[in-house]
Amino acid sequence: MNIRVIQQTDALAFAQLCKEIDESGFMLYEPGERVIDLEKEEKRIENFLNDDRSIILVAEDDEKLIGYMVAIGGNVKRTRHSAYLVLGVSENYRGRGVASRLFENLFAWAKANAFTRLELSVIKDNIKAVNLYRKMGFIIEGEKVHSLIIDGKPVNEYYLYKLLK
Repeated sequence: MNIRVIQQTDALAFAQLCKEIDESGFMLYEPGERVIDLEKEEKRIENFLNDDRSIILVAEDDEKLIGYMVAIGGNVKRTRHSAYLVLGVSENYRGRGVASRLFENLFAWAKANAFTRLELSVIKDNIKAVNLYRKMGFIIEGEKVHSLIIDGKPVNEYYLYKLLK
């Protein structure tokens, strides 16, 4: 398994990976909601590559993308120390250390770029993800009530943070 920074040539594979991971039902997009637009995906990746406060890391196995970690850093003085994270791992590769490797690489990047706070949100019922985030040193900061509507029902999210030294 290799962890690296995304490249524009990954646009189609990345979009397909995101669409696949959406099928878990735990991501922001509903299963089947994401529309793949290669031109928009290439532009989005280009924007990340040109933003020194944000990054997309991808995990690959035999040149196949199997996971990703997005970090969106604050762009104003009061939030430049903080980045919001989004993690996704292909279902066939969950439980194999892919997420942990993505986090390790992200932590190194964040420290090298003077971030001191990382934050993320997770559907409260996604127990495996909550446990992973806590294992990686994240602390539950609060609960956002009725933050999402899934299958017509309100769902709560946890907000978690990790302070870097």
